[in-house]
Amino acid sequence: MELQRRAFLRAGAAGLGSIALQSLLAADDSSAVAQHFAPKAKHIIFLHMLGGPSQVDLLDPKPALAKFEGKPMPDSILKGKQFAFVPKGAGALSSPYKFAQYGESGAWFSELVPHLAGRADDLTVVRSMQTDEFNHGAGELFLHTGFGRLGRPTFGSWVSYGLGSLSDSLPTFVVMATGPNTAGNSAWGSGFLPSIHQGVKFRSGAEPVHYLANPDGVDRDRQKQVIDGVSALNRLARDRYEDPEITTRIAQYEMAFRLQASGPELMRIEDEPQQVLEAYGAKPGGASYANMCLLARRMVERGVRFVQVMMAGWDHHTGIYQPGGLPRSCRNMDRPTSALIDDLKQRGLLDETLVIWTGEFGRTPMVQALSPQGFTQDPGRDHHKDGFSLILAGGGIRPGLTYGATDDFGFEPAENPVHVHDLHATALYLLGTDHTKLTFKHQGRDYRLTDVHGRVVEELLA
Repeated sequence: MELQRRAFLRAGAAGLGSIALQSLLAADDSSAVAQHFAPKAKHIIFLHMLGGPSQVDLLDPKPALAKFEGKPMPDSILKGKQFAFVPKGAGALSSPYKFAQYGESGAWFSELVPHLAGRADDLTVVRSMQTDEFNHGAGELFLHTGFGRLGRPTFGSWVSYGLGSLSDSLPTFVVMATGPNTAGNSAWGSGFLPSIHQGVKFRSGAEPVHYLANPDGVDRDRQKQVIDGVSALNRLARDRYEDPEITTRIAQYEMAFRLQASGPELMRIEDEPQQVLEAYGAKPGGASYANMCLLARRMVERGVRFVQVMMAGWDHHTGIYQPGGLPRSCRNMDRPTSALIDDLKQRGLLDETLVIWTGEFGRTPMVQALSPQGFTQDPGRDHHKDGFSLILAGGGIRPGLTYGATDDFGFEPAENPVHVHDLHATALYLLGTDHTKLTFKHQGRDYRLTDVHGRVVEELLA
């Protein structure tokens, strides 16, 4: 008998759904992780400075800029370059801040980051970073997904998909932010991966996600009965429709129930010794970057695999000189970040936790705006994608290293360029994963975090 068209489509859809479901279940199975060799790291703490820190004011001193102060940059350097706002003929802007060398490594740090400078021998500074995007939304997406447009899975989602969970009571991938970001939820979304792998955004305070507390009159046993009943109905629907997203729904209900017990305990930073709170500058009940750094340590200590912290306030189109501009951002960041490194190290967690500190790009070595009299009273720097700096620590990274260099103006790499794709490839390698083999079939082809690019930067490895 000839197969009817609608019956064929129904059978085909069910078959594809079954395949997808099996894929999802395999990805959620701790025995089916994508580790291709022994990992050096188990966790990642990704500290994203939203807006783009100025590398020439923090990590990459350029005394040559002073010789060209206020003078237009050479056409040979600017030819073919893209900027968001900087006008034609913008002059060089040297840094007003002093730099010095620190530690046995002799790494250079600005006076704006004295606490990080004091940990120079625990840190690796990469001065030759490059990305493809020069505006915030696309830059954030590229940093987290390896692609400047919507629709791709983020780094944390790929890690969740490939390596699975280390905790049965907390999410695999957690996100915290001090303010809004341009790319929105897409900066921690799962893209075309099953939605079970998207980041879970935590708020500050005792209730990190909505509705953790049971309604009045509902105790934990009663709540468990409700969850079990809903999950049973969802499993019937999954078996009938073979829709992998129903598995996500089941997992979310069950994780939410477990979070009702584990979440409040996790968020109680007031349980930390006073000297720890003071080291971070953390204040219980607040919503600060300091609190989030302390929570990041508490999360990896409890098995969260990927923690993404997003600190707003680094888009300094003005404010390079002003106390309330770049210096304020550095004050709010420097102490907590340094305390996080110290805390992880003292607890034996730094060796298994890769810490990444970066913006989506850097800032230009020339001033953004000019007045008829020269510089504005409050000069700033434009977005810069061709040569910026980041900091790495722990997780198999070689400490006390300064890698790569930019030209005399701090404009683009003069040696050892490192692309965002290379950062992703190297981080996955430290997790024990070959970035070329961590793939997901979508729209007829295999996708990966690094697309068709990326190399492991072996010089960065311990």
